[in-house]
Amino acid sequence: MTTKPYKGVVIPAVTPLTPDLKLDREAVERLLAFFRNNQVLPFILGTTGESASLPASVKLDYIQTAARAKQAGDVLYAGISSNNLQESVSMAHTCFDAGVDVVVATLPSYYALSAYQMTKYFEQLAEQVKGPLMIYNIPATTHMSIPLEVIDKLSHHENIVGVKDSERSDERLKASLELWCKRSDFSYFLGWAARSAEALLNGGDGIIPSTGNFEPKLYADLYRKPTEELQKRSDQLGAVYQQGRLLGESLWALKVVMKQKGLCDTHMMPPLLPLGVEEEQKIIKAYNEIV
Repeated sequence: MTTKPYKGVVIPAVTPLTPDLKLDREAVERLLAFFRNNQVLPFILGTTGESASLPASVKLDYIQTAARAKQAGDVLYAGISSNNLQESVSMAHTCFDAGVDVVVATLPSYYALSAYQMTKYFEQLAEQVKGPLMIYNIPATTHMSIPLEVIDKLSHHENIVGVKDSERSDERLKASLELWCKRSDFSYFLGWAARSAEALLNGGDGIIPSTGNFEPKLYADLYRKPTEELQKRSDQLGAVYQQGRLLGESLWALKVVMKQKGLCDTHMMPPLLPLGVEEEQKIIKAYNEIV
């Protein structure tokens, strides 16, 4: 098992909201305690956390609430992605000042970028954030894939400590592990839950599964002992809220399952919306049938 400083199971946390779309601080504290008790770590303000839709006030509240809840041994990851470089830099400063340990950034997603532009963007960001930065590759939302040679070049920057890769490509997964699994100074996290066991068995440093929001123990167990049985269980649980749904719809469905477990409510930040009572009951039924 890896001895790198950044490793393990990191859960891309939902953003619990109140009916008036403010941060549900009590639910945040409950969720973070749930993670800690199951030996996994939180990543707030990522894709699963609806970060692209949240107002700055909610983001700031989440950062401060999560940082206050930290205990010894916790490592807190937070997203700083924006289409504006200086907004990401400012968010990084806010995060580090509050007590966040690692900031995470995707590409800006409005303009199509060349490999050179991608490289320069992350170099500029890394120079200005003045703390540990993780690159986040997620073509499903940015509509661009960061080439592995770009990430490899960036991996030698003193502030860039790892990558979270959510691109669904077996070839890319294999090539990534060959590039970085033996590096002591750069961590590879897979954000593709269906290949979690494969990544860990072949030298990956960690996994970032959204299903861990309601089943963190499964992934803590899988990290310690990657088995086909645990991988199948992960696939089964993920299908409950993801199968047949758009990404935004699946985030609401994820909260439906979490509400069943008493973790948070199902309120979503616009433009994301609930799918209705009938769909909610279908999700609950599907979940109850496999637990």
